[in-house]
Amino acid sequence: MLKNQILKYDLQWFAKDGEGGEKTEPATAKKLKDAREEGKVAKSRELNSAFGLIVLFLCLKIFVSYVGQKLISIFTTIYGQMADFVSINEKDLSTQAVASIFTNVILQWMLIVLPFFAFGFIIALLVSIVQVGWKVSTKPMKPELSKFNPINGFKRMFSKDSVFELVKSIIKIGLIAYMAYASIRDHQNELFILYDLELKQAVALVGGLVIDVGFKISLVYLIVGIADFVYQKHKFNEDMKMTKQEVKDEFKNTEGDPQIKGRQRRKMQEVSQKRMMQDVPKADVVITNPTHFAVALRYDTKESTAPVVVAKGADYVAQKIKEIAKDNKIEIVENKPLARMIYHNVDLGAEIPPELYQAVAEVLAYVYRLKNPEG
Repeated sequence: MLKNQILKYDLQWFAKDGEGGEKTEPATAKKLKDAREEGKVAKSRELNSAFGLIVLFLCLKIFVSYVGQKLISIFTTIYGQMADFVSINEKDLSTQAVASIFTNVILQWMLIVLPFFAFGFIIALLVSIVQVGWKVSTKPMKPELSKFNPINGFKRMFSKDSVFELVKSIIKIGLIAYMAYASIRDHQNELFILYDLELKQAVALVGGLVIDVGFKISLVYLIVGIADFVYQKHKFNEDMKMTKQEVKDEFKNTEGDPQIKGRQRRKMQEVSQKRMMQDVPKADVVITNPTHFAVALRYDTKESTAPVVVAKGADYVAQKIKEIAKDNKIEIVENKPLARMIYHNVDLGAEIPPELYQAVAEVLAYVYRLKNPEG
C-alpha cells in the first residue's frame, strides 16, 4: 500500500537561504531604484571624513596668516581690557559690558571658522554626490517601530557589520595615534623652546605643526576611506543580490504574468479575427494560393485611392475566409504569387502598394467582367 504513495516536496526548501534558493542573481534596475529611494546606497562615511580633513588642513595652510592675525587680535582684545576690569568698581561693572566683550570675541571666532565650515560643507556634499549621485530621499527619516525594538538593537550590536566597524575603528585610531606621535616626536625639540618664543613665532610654530600632523592623519584617513568605499560597494552589491525566484516574481509584478499576457494576446487575436471575418462579405474578391493563403480585397473609390486588404489569413484562417466568401457569393481567384505577395507585405486594413496596382487591377477587371458579362 505504501508503494503507491507519492510524497510531494519542493526542492527550493533544501536550497541555500531558504525558499527561492541562493541569492546568485545581480540586482535588477527596479530593486536598485527602490533601494535608492529608501536611502540604501553604497556609501563610505570614512571617505567623507577624509576629504573633510584634507580640506580643513588645506584651508589652515592657506589661511594660516589670517587665522594667526585673528587669534592675536582676540588675545590682544581680551588681555588689553583686563586692566580696565580690575580697576573698575563692582558697582560700575555691568553684565552689559561683559556681554559686549564676549559677543565681540564670539564674532571674531565665527569669522575665523566660517571659511572652514563653508569649504567643508561644499566638499562633503560633492564627495557624497560622487559616491551615490544626487537624489533627495526622506524615507530614512520616517520613524519606524522596528528601529526602537531592543531585540533588533542587540542584533545590530553583535552583527558582522558591527564587528567590522569596531575593527576598522581600532585600526583607524591606532594609525592616527601613531602618525600623530611620530610627527610630534620629530618636532619635540621645537616644542621645548615654545615658551621662549614670541607670540607670533609660537603661533606660527604650533600652526605649522598642526598642519603637518593634520595632513599625515588625512592621508591615513583617505587610505582607510578608499578601502572602506570599495568594501561598502562590494557589500551593497552582495546584499542587493536576488534569488531566481525573486527575479521571476518581480518580472511578474512589473511586466505581468506571461501566462495571463498570453491569454490576453490570444483573446485580442480572436476578437481581431472575428472582426476581420465580419468584413469578408464586404470584399470584392478573394485571392488564394489556393490552399495556404487567402486575401480579401475591397475597392471603393469613395473611401480609398487603391484596393484595401479587409481580411487575410493562412491555412485554417484562409479556409474560413474562402468559406465565408462562397456563402456570400464573393468571387475567389487563384493567383499564387499575388496572394503570397499581398499576405506577406501588406498589413490588414492597408492599401495595396503601387507596385501591385497592375496585378490587382487585372484581377478586379476579371471579377467585374464575371459580374457584368454584357458590359
